[in-house]
Amino acid sequence: MGVSIIAFSIIYAFGYSSLVKSEYLSAAVGVPEKFIPLPVLNKVDYNTRLLALAHIASTTETAFTATTSVSVISTTTPSLWPVGTVYPNAGAILPFNRVVAYYGNFYSKGMGVLGEYPTEQLLAMLASTTARWATADPSTPVVPAIHYIATVAQASAGKEGKYILRMPDDQIDHALDLADQVHGIVFLDVQVALSTLQYELPQLEKYLKMPQVHLAIDPEFSMKSGNRPGTVIGTFDAADINYAADYLAGLVRENHLPPKILIVHRFTQDMVTNYKKITPLPEVQIVMDMDGFGSKAKKYGTYNRIIVPEPVQFTGIKLFYKNDTRPPADGLLTPAEVLSLTPAPIYIQYQ
Repeated sequence: MGVSIIAFSIIYAFGYSSLVKSEYLSAAVGVPEKFIPLPVLNKVDYNTRLLALAHIASTTETAFTATTSVSVISTTTPSLWPVGTVYPNAGAILPFNRVVAYYGNFYSKGMGVLGEYPTEQLLAMLASTTARWATADPSTPVVPAIHYIATVAQASAGKEGKYILRMPDDQIDHALDLADQVHGIVFLDVQVALSTLQYELPQLEKYLKMPQVHLAIDPEFSMKSGNRPGTVIGTFDAADINYAADYLAGLVRENHLPPKILIVHRFTQDMVTNYKKITPLPEVQIVMDMDGFGSKAKKYGTYNRIIVPEPVQFTGIKLFYKNDTRPPADGLLTPAEVLSLTPAPIYIQYQ
């Protein structure tokens, strides 16, 4: 009597797993008895959602050229969006979902909401916030996220002279636990200061290999000038961003993961250089996140001046519970106000 051998691969996403490919081979004859095909990307849905983010109505299927470079038409016209890049691998989070993240560090009340409230209150706030976004855009499911600063720029050089402090494992594990409680994902944020992405990302590899863990990098604290963090605004070049994307893509391929998301914070022109050379990959979805604070008019201006004219792939926006509400600022942007931006951000971060 023949014994069946099962060969399978599993894709993990959003904290759960699903069997995506199964082939049953008969030991007696060595031929397939049953095959469940791998999932494929719904390109029609993907294209339609890109058009929706750009506030362009779609009544027929629209084809975007899948290339390995960003398609740039102009720096002033609405035709910049949607931007054509590679299609992601199946299992991509964006643009099928909107990510709503709470940002900060558990050691600091001044760095963001994560450090300000006890766990139960924090998670209740996040649930309320994600519910508001789900109501504002019912067509786009919301994925909650914990955006944790894992490598923190410091005012003092420290023993390595890099002006950074790496968070201990128990703090990162706490971020993972919070995300698990809300069936969400985690972003590990890296502020390299006088270090480099090449040195810092491998320090986090055991976490970045996890399917629910994604990456954020902050040019503000990339001190290529050699200055102490906080004294001048830092910068990343396309080469730095491409390194981070390539690094993540390698982990995706080696560990059979769904695509990762890479967040790049930005609120000035010089924080990101040579944007046309930034290369999204099938394994990595890149979000340029508008990180400035202030009045609604100022935030609109920064978004339209810095993010919109230099398209990469997707956009995000940071909302500050304190700095956006402290006079002369005139209040936190509502979901409806954020969604009116073109393109509409697909990643929303609260600090």
